[in-house]
Amino acid sequence: MSGADAIWVNARLATMVAGPDYGAVEDGAIAVRGSRIAWVGAQADLPPALRSASTCEHDAGGRWITPGLIDCHTHLVYAGSRAGEFEQRLNGASYEAIARAGGGIRSTVAATRAASETALAEASKPRLKALLSEGVTTVEIKSGYGLETGAEAKMLRVARTLGKALPVTVRTTFLGAHALPPEFEGRADKYIDEVCERMLPEVARAGLADAVDAFCERIGFSTAQTERVFDAARRLGLPVKLHAEQLSNQGGARLAARYGALSADHVEYVEEEDVVAMARGGTVAVLLPGAFYFLRETRVPPIELFRRHRVAMAVATDCNPGTSPMTSLLLALNMACTLFRLTPQEALAGATREAARALARAAEAGTLEAGKVADFVLWNVERPAELVYGIGSNPCHSVVKLGVARTPAELLA
Repeated sequence: MSGADAIWVNARLATMVAGPDYGAVEDGAIAVRGSRIAWVGAQADLPPALRSASTCEHDAGGRWITPGLIDCHTHLVYAGSRAGEFEQRLNGASYEAIARAGGGIRSTVAATRAASETALAEASKPRLKALLSEGVTTVEIKSGYGLETGAEAKMLRVARTLGKALPVTVRTTFLGAHALPPEFEGRADKYIDEVCERMLPEVARAGLADAVDAFCERIGFSTAQTERVFDAARRLGLPVKLHAEQLSNQGGARLAARYGALSADHVEYVEEEDVVAMARGGTVAVLLPGAFYFLRETRVPPIELFRRHRVAMAVATDCNPGTSPMTSLLLALNMACTLFRLTPQEALAGATREAARALARAAEAGTLEAGKVADFVLWNVERPAELVYGIGSNPCHSVVKLGVARTPAELLA
């Protein structure tokens, strides 16, 4: 075995390989060659030749090391703020009244359309940096606030640019079927024509999307309209995912499962037949407790059904200006436990192993295993459950992205 570029020793590893107790290795080591993990395991088993030939050895100081966190559902590229609307709602204004006055998602669409790519990137960068400082090494970023070809492509280009400018892997998702733009008022089918026949093909030709999403809901798009989007994505060779059953059961989760969707997200209103379909289709349930909290929802996702039918559960921030203005995946993990009753191990798996599955990156990331990318985090905690337990704290010591270590301060700079 040839030498490693760097080795981390004196570590406690939460490998997150499927099994009990976080896949823990109490006295462990990780060897990195280039941007990949070359070896991981008990320090006593570390091959002497690998250690002696390494060019840099780090003492983890007994800290816990987890895989890099993965935020698998965000809308963090946008312009403008909805704080004023939040204040209006708390002062008694209805969402409908705000929307009629030009607020709601339309205000974000107007601001995002008007913003230059440079302005949009500068507005979005602090949100992404906040996630990185808490150990996020992979993030999904959706479009959906452009709702016309140029603006949707602009959002996706900005997302790609952020992935090049910062130490993070960015996966982009085209969400043209997010809401009905004002110029298509009362003509939802015509807008879906535009999404399928023009917007999506142009985005795909430009190589800007890794997946395709839609909002299937009474206030969004029907299952028939969503199926048209899925068919268009399939023709272009793009995987699909879906905002499903957030406010009501529209059959979206079953539709997503039938298309082999990577994930069905929100899923508060799924029933057992939906869960069975998701299990059969290998579709991950992405839980978004930030939106649940912000909207004061009361219908929790059926966690016991997901457990019973072995549906993988991921956890994400849903970072967006209207319903989850959250830039802390650690807070989302706490919410998933306190509001949805996940166990700490389920929550941490939801932001590592299962989140990787939701982004089709399970072969590359999500666990500490030889051959995977060298994305991992060193934490100042005594046990992994502290990552879920703390509210408003950030115990991150350093983040290793593709073999390069940085402190939270460096990531926020």
